[in-house]
Amino acid sequence: MAGYPKNPADRPNKKKRSKPPHRPKPIPSRKEILEFIENSDQPAGKREIAKGFGLRGSDKIALKALLKDMADEGLIDASPGRAFHKMGGVPKVTVLKIVEIDGNEAIGVPERWEADSAPAPKLRIKERGRRAALGVGDRILARTEERGQGHIAYMMKKLAESSEMLMGVIEKDERDRYWLKPVDRKIRRSTPISDLGEAEVGNLVLAEPSGRGGQVRAKVKEVLGDPFAPKSFSLIAINKFEIPQVFPSSVLNEAEAATKLSLSEEKREDLRHLPIIAIDPADARDHDDAIWAAPDDDPSNSGGFKAIIAIADVSYYVRPGSQLDKEAFKRGNSVYFPDRVVPMLPEALSTDVCSLKQDVDRAAMACHLQIDASGKMRSSRFTRAIVRLAGNIAYEDAQAAIDGEIDHPLTNTALKPLWDCWKLLAQARDDREPLNLDLPEKRVVLDDKGKIAEIAIRERLDAHRLVEDFMIAANVAAAKMLESKKSPLIYRVHETPSREKMVALKDYLKTFDISFALGQVVLPRVFNQLISKIGEGETKPLVMEQILRSQTQAYYSPANAGHFGLSLVSYGHFTSPIRRYADLIVHRALVSACKLEQPKPANEDISSNTGLTEEMAGRLDLISEKISQLERRAMMAERETVDRYISAHLSDRVGQILKCRITGVQNFGFFATVEELGGDGLVPVRTLGVERFDYDEAAQQLTGMDSGTTYNIGQKLELRLVEANAATGSLLFELAEGANHMPGRYQDRRPPRSGGKSHSKGKRGRPGNIRHRGR
Repeated sequence: MAGYPKNPADRPNKKKRSKPPHRPKPIPSRKEILEFIENSDQPAGKREIAKGFGLRGSDKIALKALLKDMADEGLIDASPGRAFHKMGGVPKVTVLKIVEIDGNEAIGVPERWEADSAPAPKLRIKERGRRAALGVGDRILARTEERGQGHIAYMMKKLAESSEMLMGVIEKDERDRYWLKPVDRKIRRSTPISDLGEAEVGNLVLAEPSGRGGQVRAKVKEVLGDPFAPKSFSLIAINKFEIPQVFPSSVLNEAEAATKLSLSEEKREDLRHLPIIAIDPADARDHDDAIWAAPDDDPSNSGGFKAIIAIADVSYYVRPGSQLDKEAFKRGNSVYFPDRVVPMLPEALSTDVCSLKQDVDRAAMACHLQIDASGKMRSSRFTRAIVRLAGNIAYEDAQAAIDGEIDHPLTNTALKPLWDCWKLLAQARDDREPLNLDLPEKRVVLDDKGKIAEIAIRERLDAHRLVEDFMIAANVAAAKMLESKKSPLIYRVHETPSREKMVALKDYLKTFDISFALGQVVLPRVFNQLISKIGEGETKPLVMEQILRSQTQAYYSPANAGHFGLSLVSYGHFTSPIRRYADLIVHRALVSACKLEQPKPANEDISSNTGLTEEMAGRLDLISEKISQLERRAMMAERETVDRYISAHLSDRVGQILKCRITGVQNFGFFATVEELGGDGLVPVRTLGVERFDYDEAAQQLTGMDSGTTYNIGQKLELRLVEANAATGSLLFELAEGANHMPGRYQDRRPPRSGGKSHSKGKRGRPGNIRHRGR
């Protein structure tokens, strides 16, 4: 600048500017952090997140605590190098495990995969040089990149051998070699065993893999016992799906302290004078709900009823932010197996203090309903109450009492008023025409020793329908109450079937010469009318099953999209807080929105807030996504366990001819289920003979190109059971008769070598005798 002194001493004095004081920036929300991680073009660790949101100093300490909470809650996970990624996503830098070699290209999957709603993605790995140096079983650190609908990976370095444990059953071949046969049906190759330890043939074990590529060996580390022994089938699922079954001591201590919380100091509505009852399965261990009804004495509601649905007040015992709360969210729900329950809450709460039992004072959240003569809800209110149940009655006993088959002391005082009120609720249900798919439900019946006694069809009684309709009414009332208070809540959402599903259903119905118009507005009654036109023939259960498959999967969300199946505009889960975290959230929302009584603080370690905190309300979308994933995990674990029981039940019938029905058709064969029993088994296309088969994806049909023989969904046929693998829950069938039958094809099979090549695939990965014709 012209004329400005060059010597600093000659310059005019200026007051030195002081550094502005640091003003704490608002800590980003969980949603903002997840969006930042997903959109970042580089691995996002704590440093990158802090920089991205302009955080420094004490702000970083708060961020660190928030990231820890998000990890504890299962929202994010840490990649190598302490970078974070969304739970269930593919990190930008991650560890991959090589699962197959395709030509010169290795295929890997994330070593850890948390998205229970989808299978782990397969990534093609780009190595330096032309020749693949990796083998099956190797572990690498890789940088991933999203390409279109998938990912590719660039190898950064090879890692040491994995300490991941394998679960399987010990087998021995004719050359006295021991193999580990996997219990996961997706893993098709057995692993040779290098160290048997104390295990014996037939034992279920945990083993440590060692070696590289095709030289992987297994070293037995723990013997779990007989895979056919009681509780082994559920134990397999618990280990496979990593379902937490042991409560940390801190959680158990909190649960024990919660059991000592007093109800006498609480201002609650006293309902102990009413004959409220719980109707549950005979073997139920936890009792979430109880019901009561009586004719309404309000002159303006002539012919109507007043009813109370009393639900265990779990929110009183499980406070937001507590170790109990974090563990319940981590589990998401209880998991029910034929031989055990893995509860969401410790047993001190789930089967004791929170369980509504006869002749014991219990804390309850009471939903009071006024129901008019047409079965519609006139009004509702929610209170915190004390109840003392008049009885815990099994479904079968309640039904028998109403039918006059047994004498029960509560028939006139409790059961008959409930049935009279239910007739009105049933009328309202029929008026709204929900989806009516009365498909049989199978259940595993165990004997006193925990062994399989039978696979039975679960009886469907009016008593079941009664309880369901009262619970639905309470769930609707809870959702509408929270909407009226403009409160955030978690909805139970069941969306309208997609057009793609409707096109597939139309194609399927065409095979029965049943027309189905796609231009109409899809409502539940459209399916009900379709079913009623079919009548009661053999086609009816097949069509109902296909309609069920066309439905979307229900999920939790803070955004309301209605419940298609129940034909309801607003629906939330309120009635099972002992076993579902979603219901606990709805209870907390009701406590806050309806300004229900808050307990006095028992001590400084237990929060007095039992409502929905502002922080929790701000992340209901993340909570909903997580508990939806955990629900799907539980469903898969329960289903696989039942499959194992069915396979075990059929294991002594290998070689017998069974009456079956085709349930699915693919290019590699078709699936069939044993009638009146269940359990899907595969008939590989290579066992159907030497002729080529045409696969029509739209019609879900295989057609012999020479003989014209067809196999399609719903077709009944006799099949020979070739294999029933109780460890994996898989069944294998072959045709019982005919020229194509090749007896003994799978008899005395040798365990395949790890890393061996399959001989059943053509050059393009499809079975050699299939011609694929897609849509």
